[in-house]
Formats: sequence, C-alpha cells, structure tokens
Amino acid sequence: MNLEQLEYIVDVAKTRSLTKTAQNAHVTLSAVSQSISLLESELGLVLFNRSRGIGAVPTPEGQSIIGRAAEILTKLEALRSEANSYSDRLSGELIIATIPGPMHLLMEAIAGFRKDYPEVKVRIFEQGPKEILDELQSGGIDLGFIALTSDLLAHHKTLHYEKLYTGKMVVGVPKTSLLAQERSIQPEQLLGYSLVLYYDEHIRNYLTTRLAEYGAPDILFATNNIQAIQSAVREGLALTVGVDYSFESGGQADIVPVELDLPGFGPVYYGWALPKGKHASTITTRFVRRLQ
Repeated sequence: MNLEQLEYIVDVAKTRSLTKTAQNAHVTLSAVSQSISLLESELGLVLFNRSRGIGAVPTPEGQSIIGRAAEILTKLEALRSEANSYSDRLSGELIIATIPGPMHLLMEAIAGFRKDYPEVKVRIFEQGPKEILDELQSGGIDLGFIALTSDLLAHHKTLHYEKLYTGKMVVGVPKTSLLAQERSIQPEQLLGYSLVLYYDEHIRNYLTTRLAEYGAPDILFATNNIQAIQSAVREGLALTVGVDYSFESGGQADIVPVELDLPGFGPVYYGWALPKGKHASTITTRFVRRLQ
C-alpha cells in the first residue's frame, strides 16, 4: 500500500471513472487500473464495482476504506502545510508594544525569533496600556503586552488576552529603609509615605481606590518614566507600588520589593493581547508560538 494508491481510489470515488482519474494524475489508464487491483489484492477486498454504463462505483466495503484513505490524505496535507510554515523564509516587520517595566521578560523570545528569521525586522516600543489598546484597534502595532487583573480582564470583552506571567503587588522601598526588613507591608503602613506610581490607568485607579479604603494615599506623581520612579525611590522621596516581575530587571539593586498585603487584590497578569476577530499575520502567529 502506498500514497499513490490512496490518491487513486479517492479520486475514482469522486469521478466514478478510472479514465478521468488517469487524466487527472497524468498517467495511463492501465497504471491506475493495475495500482487499484494490487491494492484490492493486498486488502482482500473489492473496492469498486466496474460497469460500462455506471462507471466505477465503490462497494460498501470500498466506501469505508476510501473514507479512511481520504482522512489520511487530509492529515498528510495538513502535515505538509505545517512543515512548510516552519521552513518558509519570512520577511517583513513585526511591531510590538509593551508597558514599561516587564520588557525584559520578552528579550529571550525576541532574540530567538530574530535569529531564526533574520529577514523580519522587529520593532518594540514602550507605551502606556491605553495607547497600546488604541494602537491595536487602529492596526498601528501587531501585538500588545499589557498587565491586567482578573477583574479588569472581565471588562475587556472585545480583547483576546493570553497570560504569560502571574505576578503580585509589591512595594518598592529604598534599600536603606526599615521597611526593607519587612516580610510584607500592610496598606495602612503606606499612609505615612508619599507614593510614585506607574501610570497604568486601569491598575492605578483600581489600586488607589483600594488603598483609599485605609485612608487617603499621598500620590506624589504618576508617570510612565521608570527611571523617574526609581530615582524618586532611591532618593527617599517616595515609595512605589508595582508588580513583582517589573522589579526583576537590572538597575534596581538599591530598591527592595516587599509584598503588599492587600486583602482581596488578586494576581496581576502580564500577557499579550489582540482584538477579538482580528486575523494575525503569519509573522505575528509564529512569534506568539515562541511565548507559549
């Protein structure tokens, strides 16, 4: 049994004619007839009833075998298609936007992708979450990376979101602060300090609302400038509140993350987003596979 024989019997079942199948396969009629006869002999079954007036009609046993053969050929085509998708040389552009802080989490995937697809130009930007969502809707970027809580995710019903990392809220304190010795910090402990926050509108509003349950938080400023936040903390001007994975990148040795014990505040996810219903390009799809 070989694939050629399977292709012949599937085609004969469609055309009801060995002659037409021979024409479709660009071979002689005797080649098709002999090939099918050899397969019938191997299987010990008659696959077709042959009649001058009706043509080649599958027997009941033949219908079952031909159905199986069609399934095999379909799966083989899918296998070939997927293999080709990995071997094709990609060229073009991949535009990514991420919120500041966790960009380091993407570097390994980006480096591997550029190595495998050197003809794809990768551009990555840091933007606020609102800007990222706007750019996704307008098509200005191919893929966006944002942070969401479970509550916030439930509000984005038009967004396809895949979680990559799960984090928890921490307080960034100067290394020299007594708070750096704490295992966790209670919300009411923050009331005696100024805070500098990353300007993520969704999480910032949610966080400040929760902190307000313990008293009015003193927000010195909110910004997307990570360096400004780090400088304010190092200088002892304020504390910052953020997600633990944002403190894993280099350059923050003087800042200690301490868990924020905020009851009812669930995990914060970092993941990639696309608008629901938007067709992702081949380049985007292959990059996403690196993240899974």
